[in-house]
Amino acid sequence: MERCDCIEPLWPTDELLIKYQYISDFFIALAYFSIPLELIYFVKKSSFFPYRWVLIQFGAFIVLCGATHLINLWTFTTHTKTVAMVMTVAKVSTAVVSCATALMLVHIIPDLLSVKTRELFLKNKAEELDWEMGLIRTQEETGRHVRMLTHEIRSTLDRHTILKTTIVELGRTLGLEECALWMPSRSGSSLQLSHTLRHQITVGSSISISLPVINQVFSSNRAIIIPHTSPLARIRPLAGRYVPPEVAAVRVPLLNLSNFQINDWPELSAKSYAIMVLMLPSDSARNWHVHELELVEVVADQVAVALSHAAILEESMRARDLLMEQNVALDLARREAEMAIRARNDFLAVMNHEMRTPMNAIIALSSLLLETELTPEQRLMVETVLKSSNLLATLINDVLDLSKLEDRSLELEIRAFNLHAVFKEVMGFIRPIAAIKRLSMSVMLAPDLPLCAIGDEKRLMQTILNISGNAVKFTKEGHITLLASVLKPDSLREFRTPDFHPAASDDHFYLKVQLKDTGCGISPQDLPHVFTKFAQTQPGGNQGYSGSGLGLAICRRFVTLMGGHIWLDSEGAGRGCTATFIIRLGVSDNTDAYQQQLAPLAWPGSANVESAGPKALHEETWPPSSLKPRYQRSV
Repeated sequence: MERCDCIEPLWPTDELLIKYQYISDFFIALAYFSIPLELIYFVKKSSFFPYRWVLIQFGAFIVLCGATHLINLWTFTTHTKTVAMVMTVAKVSTAVVSCATALMLVHIIPDLLSVKTRELFLKNKAEELDWEMGLIRTQEETGRHVRMLTHEIRSTLDRHTILKTTIVELGRTLGLEECALWMPSRSGSSLQLSHTLRHQITVGSSISISLPVINQVFSSNRAIIIPHTSPLARIRPLAGRYVPPEVAAVRVPLLNLSNFQINDWPELSAKSYAIMVLMLPSDSARNWHVHELELVEVVADQVAVALSHAAILEESMRARDLLMEQNVALDLARREAEMAIRARNDFLAVMNHEMRTPMNAIIALSSLLLETELTPEQRLMVETVLKSSNLLATLINDVLDLSKLEDRSLELEIRAFNLHAVFKEVMGFIRPIAAIKRLSMSVMLAPDLPLCAIGDEKRLMQTILNISGNAVKFTKEGHITLLASVLKPDSLREFRTPDFHPAASDDHFYLKVQLKDTGCGISPQDLPHVFTKFAQTQPGGNQGYSGSGLGLAICRRFVTLMGGHIWLDSEGAGRGCTATFIIRLGVSDNTDAYQQQLAPLAWPGSANVESAGPKALHEETWPPSSLKPRYQRSV
């Protein structure tokens, strides 16, 4: 059989090439075996990696590849069948693992692509976050400008300084070509230019407030863009401008405009507005940004608040100046009043010393003269002198007491006194006058009325005498009854008034004194005025009676000082009157000291009550039928 010449003859083994292949396979196997170790380290350090099973397959694939290269070292020389079988198993395993890994990558690639999508999404979010951070930085910068402007604006409380500072600082911060402020005029029908940055137009120029652009600005609380041809924006001539500038306008609320006008602006309503106009440079082609308009809006609000504070300060300063003027006037009036009081006191002192002494002499001599033999005409004249003297003496005493009450120099003389003796002495004073007018008088003391009490005996007696004297004076016929009793604790609430709040206590009691007469009475419309100084009621039956109108006013002051209350009741003119007062007296333990001094309250003709004792209820009548009236010396 002949040899085929088309077959290439076998190439003899070259030991050098085999040596290079042997070394190369060894390093390849070494590299393959090192890669799984690195993958194991990566998986250990990256515990969050979601594809660990893929790494395991890659590791197995690489280990098998390295094993085939390592087994291939024994195939370069004559080898046994065992080496061929091991080599075959290794290559088959490598093929299976590599195919399985390729099939797995078909499912992994979409996930990896989705990861890439999320990466792009996060990148976009990061860009949006950077944009928002830029806005925040812009807002912070705007806030810094606002704080700076606010500080400059509020560094003074002068209104014109506030507006001038606002315009200058806005022009410097925003790089404005012009900034102007239009304020309402006196009539409120137009706006007047009050402040400008460059003074391109005369201050005081006015435009009608009914323009559409002005209504547009007034109706919005935001800064708006207005045409550069608007009357508000004509701050400078249009000649020489190559690019029309953008103009913004914002309203400024005038919260308090009292005395804040151009040339004495009038006070306007709380809904009045001024307009601030801001113009960008014409040669820069700039546009208004949102944050710049927001800055303008905030500054306008701050200006409104600062103007309001300045107005309040000015009003407070005017009020302070007015108060100082009033204080000066009051101080002058006080000094004049003190001088008048000193003059009055000097006059009263002179009157007390110089007038009461001769008046007492006239009263005493007239009383003595009545006891002598006189003709009827002489007796009538002496009685007139005595009556007039008594009236004048009473007036002098009332004026002195009233002056002490008004300047609060009168002090109560608090001490223990015989309460029953007070009523006895009062009856002793009133008895002669009642006898002349043939009036029936009776006094009734409650059985539980204490014998002695603690208080001002003199003022109590003066009050009872004044009321009794009025009853006798205004009663032509009939009777007069004096009742004295102690108010029970449970009945105190019946007498409470807005100015009188009686309260029960163990160390004091409330004395109620009531005096009823059948005199001329008081009309209902005159009752509220009976305790007014120098007020004299003149009902139908009261005409012809003289008096100063001070008695009841002084009684009311005395009763108030003694912690009580006084009032009058009357059903009308000609139907009598009832005077009632309540005072607070202290409880005294010195009853025995006054028991021996007490004489029973019995007048002539009432001896049947002498044995009843001072605590009993007494009723005495004057004059008795057996006693003829006679004239008594006035006390």
